[in-house]
Amino acid sequence: MKIHPFLKYVDLTIISVILAATSPAFGQTGYDVAKSVDERPEPADMKTDLTMILTNSKGQTRTSTLRLINVDGGKKQMLWFLSPADDKGVSFLKIEHDDQDDELRLWLPAFKKVRRISSNKKSEAFMGSDLSYEDMTNRELNENNYELLKEDEVVLNIPCFVIQTVPKPIAESEYSRHVTWIAMDGRYPVNEESYDHAGKLLKSKTFIFKKQNDYWIPTEIYVENIQKTHNTRLNFKNIHIDTGVDDDLFQEKNLKRLPIE
Repeated sequence: MKIHPFLKYVDLTIISVILAATSPAFGQTGYDVAKSVDERPEPADMKTDLTMILTNSKGQTRTSTLRLINVDGGKKQMLWFLSPADDKGVSFLKIEHDDQDDELRLWLPAFKKVRRISSNKKSEAFMGSDLSYEDMTNRELNENNYELLKEDEVVLNIPCFVIQTVPKPIAESEYSRHVTWIAMDGRYPVNEESYDHAGKLLKSKTFIFKKQNDYWIPTEIYVENIQKTHNTRLNFKNIHIDTGVDDDLFQEKNLKRLPIE
């Protein structure tokens, strides 16, 4: 999943602080940081098992297990539900494009139907979770404006940049802005706050990454819908990278085929 920007503050004198805040010559811009996140080294492919735990406002939980396979930093992705029984076989295909709308397709075996998710439906929740279809796609650099808010702010013992991302109209986003804490070492997201078009906090997100080989790989994602008091936790396990996934996997016909161990 990809993220955002920052300006460098040099705490020497009042004048230097003012200059740093107004001139990119004194440090990186928000766009620079966002670009470095976008260019973070990624494995060619990844296979992993997921546990997805949904918790409602009454504390009641629902747990699902899934299989995920993706390539090219998640630009192509297949996701299958393995349990519970009433969701088994539901699957999701995503193919992101640079020059046309992304392909998002959901196979619903109970209805024997493939549902195509159009761009104006990307704000809908994915399978009752706190992740929208928009949350499950990468953000295009040129579809957002970036501002560096802070540098070297420590969150979860991790020094971070803090950037603000404002989607342009072309993005057709459900959000008005995001504030993201990005690890200075590794350039992966640590925390994020996402706001609705009324300017109110909608979602709070926390990410845990660990280094595997030469890559920073997500091991846990927590998303809380502040307005609905509902949350989703994703735990990644049995992570395998650079296994040589065949690009032919990412076709609609394969939605109906549960993955083989």
